[in-house]
Amino acid sequence: MELKASKEISIRFNEADMLQIVWHGHYVNYFEEGRQAFGEKYGLGYLQVYDKGFSIPIVKLNIDYKRPLKFGDIAVVEAVYIPSDAAKLIFKYTIKRKGFDEIVATGETTQVFISRTGELSLIVPEFFNDWKTKYLNQ
Repeated sequence: MELKASKEISIRFNEADMLQIVWHGHYVNYFEEGRQAFGEKYGLGYLQVYDKGFSIPIVKLNIDYKRPLKFGDIAVVEAVYIPSDAAKLIFKYTIKRKGFDEIVATGETTQVFISRTGELSLIVPEFFNDWKTKYLNQ
């Protein structure tokens, strides 16, 4: 079963250059919006993870730009969880312009579990195993 969430994002004036094209760095923020929508939908938000004693920083990011977004567009970002046996979260992203079937950008992020004392968790935290059992074994 594929776990995914999507979110619509209005492209704001301050995200575009003088040619009205979105600056490439903003796509990272759009991925973040997709991850937050995923966390809200599946009970894996940043504060929920923090309440379990962990933060989940990004350690790897990849973006492939296909077509530009422009000021006034509505982007739809989809975040898809990629299962892994390791103590990490992997998401793949697709961004499209609303009303069009064309892909604007794709990407992937990897996040790891860091304890509140700053230690990298090499084993899957118990709460995350419970989460996977709940959502992946349906």
